[in-house]
Amino acid sequence: MRSSVPFKFNLARLPRIEFGAGRLAALPGLVAGYGRRALIVTGSRSFLAGPHWTTLAEGLRRESVAWEIIQVPGEPSPALVDQCVGACAGKGFDCVLGIGGGSALDAAKAIAGLLRAGNSVMDHLEGVGPELPYRGPATPFIAVPTTAGTGSEATKNAVLSVHGEGGFKKSFRDEKLVAEYAVIDPDLLASCPAPVLAANGMDAFTQLLESHVSGKANPFTDALALSGMKKVRDALLPWHAGTGDTSEHRTAMAYAALLSGITLAQVGLGSVHGLASPLGAFFPIPHGVVCGTLVAEATRMNIDALARRNPDHPAMRKYADVGRLLARQPLSDAEARSALPEILEDWTRRLNLPRLEKYDVRESDVARIVANSRGSSMLTNPIELTDEEIAAIVRARL
Repeated sequence: MRSSVPFKFNLARLPRIEFGAGRLAALPGLVAGYGRRALIVTGSRSFLAGPHWTTLAEGLRRESVAWEIIQVPGEPSPALVDQCVGACAGKGFDCVLGIGGGSALDAAKAIAGLLRAGNSVMDHLEGVGPELPYRGPATPFIAVPTTAGTGSEATKNAVLSVHGEGGFKKSFRDEKLVAEYAVIDPDLLASCPAPVLAANGMDAFTQLLESHVSGKANPFTDALALSGMKKVRDALLPWHAGTGDTSEHRTAMAYAALLSGITLAQVGLGSVHGLASPLGAFFPIPHGVVCGTLVAEATRMNIDALARRNPDHPAMRKYADVGRLLARQPLSDAEARSALPEILEDWTRRLNLPRLEKYDVRESDVARIVANSRGSSMLTNPIELTDEEIAAIVRARL
């Protein structure tokens, strides 16, 4: 019998994906496919100081590829992107290779987008400036993540930040910025310290959960989100504790992070990421820490608000499904929805994710945070939260 419910969705552009242990070996050949001059954008020190850089450099030499290196110390700012574009435009780079965590990949993505045009990224940044349409073309971009968290290797947006009073955290966003290739080699995650893998892992989980209950979710993204959350359930805590097969855990979390980038790029996020924007702009809080410390309370608030105002919303069933997935028990819907935030709260404790007060967030800051939280991520939250409900999420983690 034919369903009366439309089965429709569309997919935004994705990179070509090379996934698996040892895939770094394919990278020199991919770079050489675009030409003989590469701009490498990486983090401040870790990748260049490790053995994988030596292997990559030797491979690039074999392919007769010359390169220059830009190192990104922390979250990229519009000023950093403009400075790099100004220094590198006109040098004839055939490819931009981003290697590192989400910050390095976001910087590389933005630089690749503007090398040929040469204008300021402020011209295109959403929510600030003139928001001119991006015409391209972008320099071909290859993304190689060395952490399992942001999923930036699969998205069309480069997140840029200005910190402090009057600061912001906004995206340069266009499908022309999507990487040509995403090369995900779990071996690159082997040296990731426990606090970083905890924060990044919870970022990936939050992106999977929020995209699963997003107002734009579809059957394709739902399948990916559930697959990714199952991997996080099985791998994150033992990987953090250093128990079990760490190679298997690395692979599982690299996979989950990739899926989180794919799903968020297709259907958006929710209240945690709405709050992450002002918190990350006004305070020196790593993005993954924001996600990890808020996701339990934000999930509890969404479920409570839906129960009061829209109990038949499809997200209520989805929250129950995730609760059963994480609990590994055949709970009723009500029991599963009740268990879900409790499980996430337990994860937050076991992963040693700090409260907001560690970063000097105070009660006096709550109103300003709430006022600046209603960006694009809040638009796909499964229910529109009131200012009081958003404030309660923040207060619960002070």
